[in-house]
Amino acid sequence: MSAVLPVLATRLSAAAEAAFGTPYDPELRAATKPEFGHYQSNLALRIGNALKQSPREVAARLIENLQVDDLCEKPSIAGPGFINLTLLPSTLAKAVNEPESFTRKGQRVVVDYSQPNVAKQMHVGHLRSTVIGDALCNVLTYVGYDVIRQNHVGDWGTQYGMMIEQLLEEDGTAESLDLEGLQHLYERSRKHFDADGTFADKARLRVVELQSGDPETLASWQHMVDVSLDDFEKVYALLGSNLARQDVVGESAYNDDLPQIVAELNHQGLLTESDGAMCAFLPGFLGRDGSPLPVIVRKSDGGFGYSATDLAAIRHRITTLHADRIVYVVDHRQALHFDMIFTLARTAGWLPEAVPAEHVEFGTVLGPNGKPFKTRAGGTVKLVELLDSAVARADSLLEGRDGVDRTATARAVGIGAVKYADLSSDRGNDYVFDLDRMVAMTGNTGPYLQYAHARLTRLLSKAEASTEVAELKDPAEQRLALLLTGFAATVAQVAETLQPHRLCTYLYDVASALSTFYEQCPVLGSEGTTRASRIALCTATRTVLQDGLGLLGIEAPDAM
Repeated sequence: MSAVLPVLATRLSAAAEAAFGTPYDPELRAATKPEFGHYQSNLALRIGNALKQSPREVAARLIENLQVDDLCEKPSIAGPGFINLTLLPSTLAKAVNEPESFTRKGQRVVVDYSQPNVAKQMHVGHLRSTVIGDALCNVLTYVGYDVIRQNHVGDWGTQYGMMIEQLLEEDGTAESLDLEGLQHLYERSRKHFDADGTFADKARLRVVELQSGDPETLASWQHMVDVSLDDFEKVYALLGSNLARQDVVGESAYNDDLPQIVAELNHQGLLTESDGAMCAFLPGFLGRDGSPLPVIVRKSDGGFGYSATDLAAIRHRITTLHADRIVYVVDHRQALHFDMIFTLARTAGWLPEAVPAEHVEFGTVLGPNGKPFKTRAGGTVKLVELLDSAVARADSLLEGRDGVDRTATARAVGIGAVKYADLSSDRGNDYVFDLDRMVAMTGNTGPYLQYAHARLTRLLSKAEASTEVAELKDPAEQRLALLLTGFAATVAQVAETLQPHRLCTYLYDVASALSTFYEQCPVLGSEGTTRASRIALCTATRTVLQDGLGLLGIEAPDAM
């Protein structure tokens, strides 16, 4: 939970070695109830079970050998043999005054996220990957990784052959179309492709021409890409995403590598021809009928599927970007695909065993009916319209409030509410998109945390500067201080597990403890060292809330 926790763990382990000859892991955890102190360990129960001795007697021997007088009050034993530790107020104060920091790891992590498709407007399906990916990049940077963002835009493949071929049949030009026009073109070409086998064959051949570098085909394709990226940037700006144009490395970037990917896999004996396609059949991957599942690396028409592109991307990230860790933020439906791709890449020697490749999978955004979020007409919900609705809802809540930049604050609160709702639930779960709940000022919401920060800012604007927590007499002070000491450990846990909801839960706990502190501990109404100490505690809390929200990609307004 804090810098003091590893010290306590080391000393408890040393006590176990002194008493029983073995340096057990004490598995210190935050106490479940205030009456049990700050930390608990079940070490005595585990040792007692192993040695067939009474856990309470074991706990007594451990405490006899435990040297923590400089950090804790006298340890106690609870229940069947739990050891309870309560930090001294001076220990808590020092931990708040000297927060943990991270040093550069010297490791590089590549994070692949967002991944919209060219010639299509970003929709609600792109929300989670972008929001989760941004938060994880922020956290990984904070703990010391060299982070490289990669926006693996879908800008290659069959749909572009369909669209360009449709344009040729209509005597149209790509240059005359904006993104909405391109989306309509895609819809027309998709219907044509599905209904007309001759057109479908032409479209597939057009894909091959695109992949082969035909100048006319490439020119039409390039315009589609440019128009799309311009629109994506506007959405990212509204969302407050850190993704930039230079982070875009689309499927097309790997086109020249694809023949070599096939050649190397074939040379290693990893490919089998199946109905004209070149496939890899990996041990252990079977369909529902028990038949082997293929990784189709090259299709029967000579074109390359996205499996080949993903393999090329992995190799590029290892050999050129020198990644020590690779993270893919993609929805749960792609779990099998990435499992197979990672396995094939490791088998081919392109993905070393020492380099973790992690699929950060997430659930679906649901509508009020509990089904995937759609428009009333059954279409996909445009992301920009969703975000605009959230900002408008937040703006209506700010009506009549003085001293607030309403436009900027509405945007910060509306966008923050959407992000926090997405990040605060376990990413593996689906969640219902409910604007009323998201923008609520009470409960575990983004606006609740933002208001806690704004309230602190207002309080501190009326107080003299103080940065030294000197005394923590009240239990509410101690509870808040203990939580503040856990910030670094929580962020480190998110960097390891890639589960941002853990940071959300932590920040909500801090804001809730702050509310109790306000009720029980006057700040501006107190005097002397108590006043100065409480002002310092408020300053430290404001920093944690601001930094924590920032890691989640959420603004922390000074006034609301």
